[in-house]
Amino acid sequence: MSINELKSNNATTLGLLHRATGYDLGVWLMTFGRERRLRARVLDLARLATGERVLDIGCGTGTLAIAASARVGTRGSVAGIDASAAMIARARRKARWARADVRFESALAQALPYADGSLDVVLCTIMLHHLPRAARVACLAEVRRVLAPHGRLLVVDFATSPPRGIGSRFHRRHGHVAIEDLANLLDEGGFRIVERGPFGAGDLHYALACLPREPFALPER
Repeated sequence: MSINELKSNNATTLGLLHRATGYDLGVWLMTFGRERRLRARVLDLARLATGERVLDIGCGTGTLAIAASARVGTRGSVAGIDASAAMIARARRKARWARADVRFESALAQALPYADGSLDVVLCTIMLHHLPRAARVACLAEVRRVLAPHGRLLVVDFATSPPRGIGSRFHRRHGHVAIEDLANLLDEGGFRIVERGPFGAGDLHYALACLPREPFALPER
C-alpha cells in the first residue's frame, strides 16, 4: 500500500499534528526552555555510539536527529522521517544550516522506507500517542523489521497521569501511552525491555528495548 493510500485511509496516521511554523517555539515553551537538556537525555538513554545507524521516527523539524548526528560522527548515519512534508522541509533547512549530514524523508511510521536489518538504533520520542493502537502495532512491527539483530529501540512518551502546566493541554488533546500498555505493545511486537522508567520531565516515561533472542549488552553512556 502506498503512503498516499495509508494517509487517505486514516488521517490519524499523519503522526505529528502541529504546524511546522512555530513548532520549535512550541517545543521550547512546553519544555520551559529545557529542550537542549532533555534532548541530550534522550540520546544518553539511547546509548548512541560512534558509527551507529540511527532513525528518528516522527522527527518533526529535525532537532533531535541533527543532535544525534553529532553523537554518531562521520562513520555513522542518521535519518529522520515525518508524515508532514512541511516538517521535513524545515528539518532539511535546519540540517543545511547546521552542516549536519542527516537524511530527512516524508514517510509513515507504518511503512518505513528502509531495508530489513539496516539500522542500529530507532528513536520514537513523543509520537506513539498520536497513533491509534493498530497503527502503534504496525509501527513497532516495522521497527523490528528494520533493526539489525543487535539493534535497540528507545520510546519516550506521555504516561497515564496528565502533566501540569503548559504540557497539560497538549496531553489532553493528544493522549498518552500508559506504561503497562507500552510494555504490552513492545512484548507483542517481539521486543524485550532492557530498561524503563520516568524520563525525568513532567509525565514522560521511557523504555529501551532490544530484540529478545539476541545477546544484548547496553553500550556505556
